[in-house]
Amino acid sequence: MSAFIASFIEYVGKAVVYAVIALLGVKAGKAIRENKDAKNTSTVRINTTRR
Repeated sequence: MSAFIASFIEYVGKAVVYAVIALLGVKAGKAIRENKDAKNTSTVRINTTRR
């Protein structure tokens, strides 16, 4: 029975670590995307439609 509990605790620990890594990846991706969008909207575009 103790082997089962040890294995279960190891599994839960791995799941928590992977969930934290995934969450950090999502937050980093969102921050990078927002930064890129902010840079694109702040640039001044002059005469892009006329030729």
